[in-house]
This record gives sequence, structure tokens and C-alpha cells, in this order.
Amino acid sequence: MPRPNRGPHLVYLKARGGYYISWTENGRSRRRSTGTSDIVEAQAALQDFLARRPGRIGPRDPGEFPILTALEDYGREHAPTTAAPDRIGYAMDALIPFWGGRYVADVTRETCRAYGLDRGRAPGTIRRELGMLRAAINHEVREGRMTRPVTVWLPPKPDGKDRWLTRPEAAALLWAARRDKRCRLYLPLFCLIGLYTGARKEAILSLRWCQVDLNRERIDFNPPGRTRTSKGRPIIPIPRGLLWFLRKARERGSELGYVINRDGRRIRDLKRSFPTACGRADLTDVTPHTLRHTAGTWMAQRGVPLWEIAGFLGQTHERTAALYSHHSPDHLARAREALD
Repeated sequence: MPRPNRGPHLVYLKARGGYYISWTENGRSRRRSTGTSDIVEAQAALQDFLARRPGRIGPRDPGEFPILTALEDYGREHAPTTAAPDRIGYAMDALIPFWGGRYVADVTRETCRAYGLDRGRAPGTIRRELGMLRAAINHEVREGRMTRPVTVWLPPKPDGKDRWLTRPEAAALLWAARRDKRCRLYLPLFCLIGLYTGARKEAILSLRWCQVDLNRERIDFNPPGRTRTSKGRPIIPIPRGLLWFLRKARERGSELGYVINRDGRRIRDLKRSFPTACGRADLTDVTPHTLRHTAGTWMAQRGVPLWEIAGFLGQTHERTAALYSHHSPDHLARAREALD
């Protein structure tokens, strides 16, 4: 059985020390030098070559559709409509060095695994990036530019970490955060909001005072104009233990300012301050997301129904049951009683 025509693609000729564009035309193999040994420049030359070729009208076969084109179309047409377009950009930056000179038909289980080895990152990261590649390919099919989708292999979804803080550990973290003069005005408040609300790191860092209603004691973690996504940002009542700290912090803030700030400027990340506080508190394997898991665990341990925990955290009941059901004091109690 003859091999399918891959269309123009890049090949590296070691003897000539550079990348060439290779394609089949009228049954004959042809090559053209890109004039460079740099993969990024070679990919740009390939795109210029494809743009100058007379194209056919209608959807193309995956063997003739460059992956780089699919990624660019997805980033230009779909990313601006999402709540976090930057994440798509980060994934594209990771995908292009490996996939940029290939065609959609080259996406197989073998090449997806090779990408994971080449990338050298955690399975969760590889799964997220290949998931975006799959979304880009499906986008081209929906837009009528490609005749059919291809299967993008994804590594298994990693198990979630069951690391949560005990109350003495949480107290030690808060004390360590207060000891650092550089971040004592914002890091303890960040930790308190995480522990009391279970909100994700980005939701807390992007929280403005206009989203906090201290009179009605409500927080809306979804900022105005942001599309609600699967990573739900719910409207929740402010726990009473957090309310006093928010009122004190509000005295230093402005109506449109960020709740977590340094001299009025938003804190972009906690890559240094949070690990430093964890080190001082002698805590291991703790990240900002651990605060969210701690909040859910504490609620489950106090017997809060799972559906109510799901609503408070802004996630599905199925996800909540998988993460927190075994922490509930009533977990499988009726089953045990039936067997007893």
C-alpha cells in the first residue's frame, strides 16, 4: 500500500547542514533549501513556501494540513474569546518547537509520546498541552478547513494530591508569613482567603475590592466581564473568621484596587514569598493550591454535605466527591451498618 502524501514538510540534511523543504509533485520527490539550520527560521520558510503555492479550494486532508497553521488559527480565532488566552499562548510556545514542521497526519500515539519525552515535563503538563493541540485540530475541522480530525493521544490524568494542612500547620504558615517584613501586608491575607474560601490562586490574586461586599458579607470571585468557565468562580458568603481581616485590609485599599497588593500594585505571583513561608514553617509539599484542598477537607471533616462543598468551591459534585468524600465522618457509614 503506498504511503500517503505528507505534503511539503521539513527535513534536516546532515550532510548539507541545513533544513530542506521536501514534497512530492506529479509522482516525483522535490526539495528546496531553506538556507538555514535553525528550526524556527526553517518553519517560517516553510510557511512562506506554503503561502506562495497555489492552493486548492475546500478542506484539506490531515496529511496536507500543517500543524503550525492549525495552532496559529486557533490562537488567532479562538484564544481571544476565552477567559485565559495567555494559557493558550504558553501551550503554543511549548508545542511549536516539536510540532511546527509536521502535519496533522503525523499526530500519532508514538509521536505524542515522543513529544512528552522531548518536553521532559510532568504528565499533567504534557496532557494539558496535547489537549490544546487536539482542540486546535478540532477547531479546523469545525471551520471546514480540514476533512477529518485525528486522534491525539493524551497521557493518563494524574491523581490529585491529598495534601492538606492540619490546623497547627495552618497556624504555623500564617505565623511564618507575618514574620517576613517584605510581604507581611499581603501574604497572610492571601493565606487566610485561601483557607477560608477555597478559592484558586489566580482568583485570589485578581480579586478587587469592588467584588467584595462587606455590608452584605459576600464575595464574587468572578470579575466583571469575565466569562464563567469550568473553573467556577462562585459568589459565596464571607466566613466570619475572615470578615474582620478583610475589613482591616479594606481600610488600606481603594474601591477598584486589588485586595492582594503591594503598595497598590497587584501581586502577579507568589513564587518566592509562599515557598519561603512554607520553609520557615517547616512544611513540605505545600503549594498555594494546598490551601484550596485544605478548605474542602476541613468542610468534609465537619460533616458538610458534598453538594454544599461543591457549591462553595465552584466545582462539580463528581469532582468534589472524588476529592473529599473519604474525609467525611459519614463516608460509607450506611454501607458498614448494613454489613454489620
